[in-house]
Amino acid sequence: MARPYNFSAGPAAMPAEVLQQAAAEMLDWHGSGMSVMEMSHRGQEFGAILKAAEADLRELLAVPEHFRILFMQGGGLAENAIVPLNLSRGQTVNFVVTGSWSQKSLKEARRYCDARVAASNEADHHTTLPAPATWQLDRSARYVHLCSNETINGVEVHELPDLKALGSDVPLAIDFSSHVASRPVDWSRVGLAFGGAQKNLGPAGLTLVVVREDLLGHALKTCPSAFDYKTVADNHSMYNTPPTFAIYMAGLTFQWLKRQTEGNLSGVAAMEARNIAKAELLYGFIDQSTFYSNKVAKDCRSRMNVPFFLRDESRNEAFLAGAKAAGLLQLKGHKSVGGMRASIYNAMPIEGVRALVAYMRQFEQTQA
Repeated sequence: MARPYNFSAGPAAMPAEVLQQAAAEMLDWHGSGMSVMEMSHRGQEFGAILKAAEADLRELLAVPEHFRILFMQGGGLAENAIVPLNLSRGQTVNFVVTGSWSQKSLKEARRYCDARVAASNEADHHTTLPAPATWQLDRSARYVHLCSNETINGVEVHELPDLKALGSDVPLAIDFSSHVASRPVDWSRVGLAFGGAQKNLGPAGLTLVVVREDLLGHALKTCPSAFDYKTVADNHSMYNTPPTFAIYMAGLTFQWLKRQTEGNLSGVAAMEARNIAKAELLYGFIDQSTFYSNKVAKDCRSRMNVPFFLRDESRNEAFLAGAKAAGLLQLKGHKSVGGMRASIYNAMPIEGVRALVAYMRQFEQTQA
C-alpha cells in the first residue's frame, strides 16, 4: 500500500516495516498468546523485549559501558525538570539558549536551581549559533545544558562542544530528542543525553535517558522517587511500570536501524549519510529559489527539521492544500514561527524529499 509522505515534527512518521511487524504481532507476540500491551512488565516475555532493546540501542549509539540507559516517561519536557532535580544539587547550572526548546528548559530549571544563560542566539532570532568560545561558563556550575537540535527553529549543533577545551570540567547535558540516532554521539563530550522517542525512535510515551554512572545518586530530596536516575538505574528501568508498548515499538525501530546500509556504512552511520543527502537536496532547492526562503545560517541548519517560508505568505493555505492533495502531509510550520516546516527524520526516505521538491517546484511555476 502506497502511503503519503508524513513530514510531521512529532509524533512523526515511523518506518513502514516496523508498523507492519507490529501489526503482525499485535494479537500474539512470538507465540505467547498475548499482545505486548497485555503482558506483565515483570514477566519473562517483556523482560526479553526490554533486554534486547537496551542492547540494540547501546550498540547503535556506541554507548560506553560506564553510561546507563534508562527507559522513562514524561517526554523531553518533563526531563527539563528531571535533569536539574538529579544533577543541579540546587546550585548553579549553565544554559546555552538556541531556540524555543532550550528556552523552555531554562524556564523550567529555574524552579529547582540557579539557572544562568551562558550564551544565547535570541538577538539573531534563533537563526545562528553562539560560538562555544564566546560562552560565559560559571566555574561553579553543576552542568551545561544544550539542546543540540531545535525542532521549531531548525538549528542544529553539528559538533558537540568540548567543555574541557573551554576550561570547564562540568558535564554537558544534551537534549537530543529530535536527532537521536540520526548521527553518532561523541560520548567523551557528554555526561547525559535525553530525548523523547516520538521523533526518531518510536511512538510517544517513551523517554530515553543515557547518563554517566558518576552522575547518579545526587538527586534533590524533593525529586520524586520514580524520577531519581539512580533509583531507575538500580531497578533496570522497572521501578514503576515502564511504557511497555512504546519500548517494544522502539525496539523494533532499533532492529530496523541496525539493518540499514548505505554503501559500506550501516546503522547510524548509514542514517547520517542519508540524512545529509536529504537535507542537501531540500536546502539546495530552497536556496536557488526566489519563491522560497530559509532564514537559518548555513553552518547550523538542522538536518531533521527544515523550516521554510513562501516569500508571499498569502499563498500559504493554497500551498498546504496542494501539498495534501499530492500526498505530502503536515508541512505547516509551528505556530510560534509560521511558514512551513518539513521534518525529515530517519524514517523519511529520500523519495519523500524528492516528491516534496517536485511539488514545491511545480507550485512555484503555477504561481509565477
